[in-house]
Amino acid sequence: MKNIVVVGAGTMGNGIAHLFAQKGFTVTLTDQSEPALQQAEKTIAKNLQRLCDKEKIDASLMQQTLDRLTYTTTAENAYNSADLVVEAVSENLAVKKAVFEQLSLKTPANCILASNTSSLSIDTLAVFTDRPRLVIGMHFFNPVPMMPLVEIIQGTETTTATVETILALTAILGKTGVLAKDAPGFVANRILLPMINEAITTLGEGVSDVQGIDTVMKLGMGHPMGPLQLADFIGLDVCLSILEVLDNGLNKPHYKPHAILRELVAAGHLGVKSGRGFYDYTQDPKNPTVAYKN
Repeated sequence: MKNIVVVGAGTMGNGIAHLFAQKGFTVTLTDQSEPALQQAEKTIAKNLQRLCDKEKIDASLMQQTLDRLTYTTTAENAYNSADLVVEAVSENLAVKKAVFEQLSLKTPANCILASNTSSLSIDTLAVFTDRPRLVIGMHFFNPVPMMPLVEIIQGTETTTATVETILALTAILGKTGVLAKDAPGFVANRILLPMINEAITTLGEGVSDVQGIDTVMKLGMGHPMGPLQLADFIGLDVCLSILEVLDNGLNKPHYKPHAILRELVAAGHLGVKSGRGFYDYTQDPKNPTVAYKN
């Protein structure tokens, strides 16, 4: 496996492209938006420079990584020779459906089609393709180059050979692959999102404020980041989408998105990526101030 195409130049897509290129693969990052691709190129270069400055990689590997990356809005040539495509578009079934239908038409019949979905069913995505046996979930975590886990989700028709190939590839990437069944939210988000939702509920009931809730979870539970700031980091729109999938699929009260989350998303306050969520990141992203007041 040599040629990788990553679809979607957002936070996860550029991180996945960065990782594969750093590990020696030829990578094409594609998106419909030229500005998104330009921003992704800047982000990857900045992140590689940071690794170089911290002596995690040397200047030679940094340049080799940059040389292995191509950015394009028209990836037909890359699709023709792709061994693996990783879809990393928004957590929206209609958008993913359009991507997988196109991938079936544009990639070789033996190309594995992976989704970075954090909650949507792999079986559902496989229906949109001509090769369900080669469709699999590869759920990376942000920031992709640094986080050591990849959830690997096997659909009903995903073959053992496909799973073994992706497990071996994950090891080459320097990650630990954990197999999960194709159930709503898989493992990570099935456990994480109820905690975030309950933190929002606790906020909504006035038990404590944003800083208080996050401080309790950091100092009392040893979490590196409080649940409300973590929600900002993930993206409040993404949190809402995942909770809606969990709520529809599992129908349990703790998965029903809190009204505060819906209100913030409707207002365009999506967290770090929009500059404002539960915290305000516009002045100093590394030291945000509380934005949401009870």
